[in-house]
Amino acid sequence: MSPAQRRACDELLPRYGVAPATPLDFERIYGRRAPVVLEIGFGMGETTAAIAAAQPGIDFLGVEMHLPGVGALLRRIDEQGLANVRVLRHDAVEVVATMIAPATLAGIHVFFPDPWPKKRHHKRRLLQPAFVHRIALCLAPGGYVHVATDWEDYAQAILATLAAEPLLDNTALDYAPRPAYRPLTKFEARGLRLGHRVRDLIFRRVPGSERQEKQGRTTF
Repeated sequence: MSPAQRRACDELLPRYGVAPATPLDFERIYGRRAPVVLEIGFGMGETTAAIAAAQPGIDFLGVEMHLPGVGALLRRIDEQGLANVRVLRHDAVEVVATMIAPATLAGIHVFFPDPWPKKRHHKRRLLQPAFVHRIALCLAPGGYVHVATDWEDYAQAILATLAAEPLLDNTALDYAPRPAYRPLTKFEARGLRLGHRVRDLIFRRVPGSERQEKQGRTTF
């Protein structure tokens, strides 16, 4: 960690951090009632801050374990005066499983998750069927999950997993065009120069699927 990131964690996490709770009370956290987007694994927070700054009417909750990244995003929040961003340093799987009430999120962002490229490590990849089902349950009807990755085989696996989830519908035939709200990061631009194609996947919660869930037609 840089000294600035350490100071940000010490001084700003009490102000912009969110304590674990079951479930999280978004209206209390943000002091208003607004759509909430969960970002899982925000890295250094560059994209999170840019999206939040462009959409002040939406509240963003960033979940990340990497302390330097937490410090970096806290600095961006403070320097840019982003009242609609909060940070939760916690395991994302547990957050989704225990802290998000069903059908409460307007969106979920998962940008460039760890691809675990070695085949023997694929079981460690985040976007497995059980986790995808849980994030789908967190979405309000019409809410979306947006994944971006520059690993082709992981993109194919994610596409298959999302398509197999009955609570979700693809917004494209396969991969979606990069929406205007997702900025082109330095990391992504460097990858594109090296010939790494970035694939965006955007799926929406099927309207009416919350009734199916209540009727027990889909289960964990």
